[in-house]
Parts: sequence; structure tokens; C-alpha cells
Amino acid sequence: MNSQRLKFGVFLGPHHPLNENPTLALERDLQLIELLDHLDFDEAWVGEHHSGGFEIISAPEIFLAAAAERTKYIRLGTGVKSLPFYHPFLVADELVQLDHMTRGRVMFGAGPGALPTDAYQMGIDPKDQRRMMDEALNAIVPLMKGETVSLETDWFTLKNARLQLNSYSKPMMEMAVTSIKSPAGAISAGKFGAGLLVLGGMSDEALKIQCSNWEVCQETAKSNDQIVGRNKWRITVMTHLSDSLDQAKDDLKFGLQKWVDYSHNVLPNSPFPASIKDPINYGIKNKILLAGTPEDAIREIERIDKITGGFGVFLMFAHNFVPWDAAKKSYELMARHVIPYFRQSNSLRQKSYDVAKNIHERLQTDFNEAVKAADADYKQPNKKD
Repeated sequence: MNSQRLKFGVFLGPHHPLNENPTLALERDLQLIELLDHLDFDEAWVGEHHSGGFEIISAPEIFLAAAAERTKYIRLGTGVKSLPFYHPFLVADELVQLDHMTRGRVMFGAGPGALPTDAYQMGIDPKDQRRMMDEALNAIVPLMKGETVSLETDWFTLKNARLQLNSYSKPMMEMAVTSIKSPAGAISAGKFGAGLLVLGGMSDEALKIQCSNWEVCQETAKSNDQIVGRNKWRITVMTHLSDSLDQAKDDLKFGLQKWVDYSHNVLPNSPFPASIKDPINYGIKNKILLAGTPEDAIREIERIDKITGGFGVFLMFAHNFVPWDAAKKSYELMARHVIPYFRQSNSLRQKSYDVAKNIHERLQTDFNEAVKAADADYKQPNKKD
């Protein structure tokens, strides 16, 4: 296992089925972040989407500002900000304000925009989105570092532009770029020294692609005098834990099929075949889903770590595949049994127990003899000098 401390968090799209009250769904999302803070998760990334009906957070900064008021420790990231949709000056300006308001807990996740219908509605050619993201980062990163920027592209202009607030985090907040299959995100991450936020799954084939993209990130970072440590490599996995595999499967009957339908009808790519009849067993067998017990989770995370050579953050894909109570239990099981294993939280407790066990018989004998001696002294009549 990688000697670095593995961190844990969630990636929250969110994904809400169409038959639920959206107001209450957003409230439940905030309650989830609160719960994760209480359970000592390290971070939460919140998405941005503008169409499709399921992923209903359109402004992650607004959501994160509300979440920050309800939490104390957990770090909060835009997962991710769709840069082609905004003037880069405003992105930098608003996030630096949030950096101050969260006392440095905010993280900047950047991407080109995930849903084809988002770009379509705004008249943006999908072939331009990755270029636009890169151009936006050319402005946002120096602005966040306090530099003055003059830059002109075919979609924005900056003239001697500078922010009026220094970043709270120095030299700027932590940044990550999304990566699914293509190396485009890895190239941007390496160019700007940002982390890699992977949404590609945990099958052997998916991990092979992710490892290749990681190498691209490293090569690009080196050629741009940047360093991207493995602790900045985040891998997202659809996860649900319960007391048994059978119970986990039963929980998933609640909502997985609705998401599979959404993935075929709205998302650009679905991890499930169009003709799938049993997405639960298919997903588990093909390692699209990590479902089962905490022991199953430990085994799979160790497999991912071995294949990748070490990564920094395991992100649970926050979904609505299961009832809310079952979801809360899943996060609790992760916090109680999986996270302590990888943090080695109980190593000294175990050593202390083992030492006590090894000398218990001898100490018990000494203890019993001491009790007998004290009892004898008490019963012995007082003697006068």
C-alpha cells in the first residue's frame, strides 16, 4: 500500500430521479455534506450541470457556500466548473471570494462541460470546449496568483486585469482537472500543475486508461516545470456498502435502473450496455460498481492502489441508487471500518492491546498476589509500638 495517507471523499453530481421533490433533494445533498463532515471524510466535490433533469446543481459555488456554513472541517470543491460557459475573470473572482469565506477549504475543479445539451443550449460547439477550457485556465491561474493578465481570444478579452482580493490560500487554492478517457484533461492538469480528478471507473481496462493518462499528466508537468504528486490523483468509484453483498444488491434495486436509463438518454457515454437487463449484477461483475461489505471495499481499493502504483484520494460517487437511510449507512460503514484501515488509525491501539495480551498472565499473577498481600495486611491486628 502506498505509504502516503490515502484520503476519502465524495463526488456529488448530484443525481436525482425525476419523481422526487427537487427542493428536498437539494436539502438532502446539503445534509449529506454535513454527515460527511461528522464522519471525518476529507473532501466533497460538487458538480455543475444545466440540463437533463437529474443533475440539478447549476452553481456549485452557491451550494458550497451554504455547505461551508454547515460544516467545520471537510474541504469543498467545484466538481467541476464548466469553464467554456463563463468569462474566466468572473470564475477567478468568485472562487477567490469563496476561498476567503471558507477559510481556505475550497478547491477549484475545472472541466470543459460534461453534458452535450449544456453546450448545445448555449450555442457552443463541442469541438471547441476543451480548447476554451485551456484558454480559460491560462487566465484564471495567474489571476488567482495575484498577477495582472492581458489576453485576447475569440470568446473573451482581458485588459490589464487583476483581482482586487489576494487568494486566501497561497499561492492559490488547490486545483484539479477532470479526466475520463481522453488524455485532454491529463494534459491540462500537467500544464498547470493541477491534480487529476478521474471519473472513469475501476475495471482493469478503465484503470489501464487512467494509468496511461497519469503518465501523460506527468510528462506534461515535467515539460512545463510543474510537479503533480500522486496525492493529487483522485479516483471516483460508484460505491455502496451494507452488512452483506445480498443486502447491498437489494438496496440497489431502489434506483440504479433509473440512473442507467439517464446514462443512456442524457450522458455522452454510459458504462452499461443499452440492452442491459440486470445492471446490478452486471455492474458488480464488470467492476462498474463497488457493492458489498467494508471488507469488499478494502480489497477493491487495495487492488486499485496496486494497479495504479498509488493514488491520493478515493472518491465515492454520490448517487441515489439506494434509499436515503441505506446511503447514510453506507457512508457510516466506510467511515467506521474502511477509512481507519487505510489511515492506520488503530495501529497503536492494536500494538497496545498485543503488549497487554502478551504480559497479561504474568501481570495478573502479580496483581493477584498484591491483592492477597493487601488483604492480609488489612486483616492483621494492629500492633502497638
